[in-house]
Amino acid sequence: MDLREELPSDGQAVRGVHLGAFGDHGPVVADLVDTLRDTLTADDGLSLVAEHDGQVVGHVMFTRGLLDAPRRLVDVHILSPLAVALPFQRQGIGAALVRHGLSVLAERAVPLVWLEGDPGYYARLGFEPGGGLGFRRPSLRIPDGAFQVHRLPAYEPWMTGTLVYTESFWRHDAVGLRDPDA
Repeated sequence: MDLREELPSDGQAVRGVHLGAFGDHGPVVADLVDTLRDTLTADDGLSLVAEHDGQVVGHVMFTRGLLDAPRRLVDVHILSPLAVALPFQRQGIGAALVRHGLSVLAERAVPLVWLEGDPGYYARLGFEPGGGLGFRRPSLRIPDGAFQVHRLPAYEPWMTGTLVYTESFWRHDAVGLRDPDA
């Protein structure tokens, strides 16, 4: 398994991974990835793929967000989305992608990485519920346990406050859980 940065030629394969991994929600996630990809720069954001025998089988994206801290705005990153092709799930590919991304972001002096996800899965990768650490969710639709943060070496204790997603997440309605009965 090779982990590497996404190349322009990987776009369709990455889209296919998300469409397959997220089922009915796949088109929303794949469209979000396409939009977020345009926000990446050489120094800000990261899009990684896992490749097996020349085929893209996993993808993770880290994009810029902000922490509205009392002292000042702090540049942070959002881990979203993460997907692994169905035949390759439960083999450690997702965890390897996340760990590699966190390592790269630590080298770039990113202080915090956020996500919305399963605490049982992400706790083993060093993520913690953000609410008990002085952080506030950007939306009440994000369940408390799913609002998670990973503190990297550049983190300082004064960095508390409210996470602010970029406009792309709101435009694609990819924040929190919608009430299907509402």
